[in-house]
Amino acid sequence: LHWHTVKNIDYRRLLRERTEPQRHTLRRLVMDEFALFKGHRYATVVMDADTQQVLWVGEGRSRAAFRPFFVWLGAEGCAAIQSVAMDMNTALDLEVRHHCPQAEVVYDLFHVVAKYGREVIDRVRVDQANQLRDNPKSRQVIKRSRWLLLRNPENLPEGHEVKLTELLEANQPLNVVWLMKTALKELWYAPSEQEAQRRWVSWYRQSQESGIKALQHFAEKLKGYAGGIIASARHRLNTSVLEGMNN
Repeated sequence: LHWHTVKNIDYRRLLRERTEPQRHTLRRLVMDEFALFKGHRYATVVMDADTQQVLWVGEGRSRAAFRPFFVWLGAEGCAAIQSVAMDMNTALDLEVRHHCPQAEVVYDLFHVVAKYGREVIDRVRVDQANQLRDNPKSRQVIKRSRWLLLRNPENLPEGHEVKLTELLEANQPLNVVWLMKTALKELWYAPSEQEAQRRWVSWYRQSQESGIKALQHFAEKLKGYAGGIIASARHRLNTSVLEGMNN
């Protein structure tokens, strides 16, 4: 059989077995984007957070690209949505707030921490390496420490915890941004919104007092998303299940 024939047979089977989601029962959504064709094109997927049923998949990541989902959901369905988990995709954020103004947006920990790694830890690591041009050995240690700094300590191979400790003890700026990454994660584990708010205020203040430009700049940008981070204390939502499906 030609693969097109097999594909069509399987597609018809899926249509028979797939049940139409009950739009009027949807309350909590998870939205995420994933790369197609090695990152040159993207698609957006929406999932019911309570049943983990995929509701919609569409190509693109612009506001216009996923607007059809809200058309499918309808006015009553949009009005019933209470919370939506997502990354810090501005287009997706704006579209959700337009169609579901009553819903609380919750920003996913993984995406924020990954962004912190790229924009703060990587930037400071490169800056510190560049300051050691007269010390090639120390410079190479810092240049090669990216993986060590970005991985969670519990996921490091045996013996690498010592390397990480030695690196952080030897470089104060790297130690500061690494500790601030750990503190940033704690915002998502606050037992209440009040505690999340307190942790955010403390984290932001420390970032501004650090004297590290990359950290200060990141914190200033994150300030506009603080509400969606604090909301995680009320709505325990994340995109991890959807990330697994996308991968």
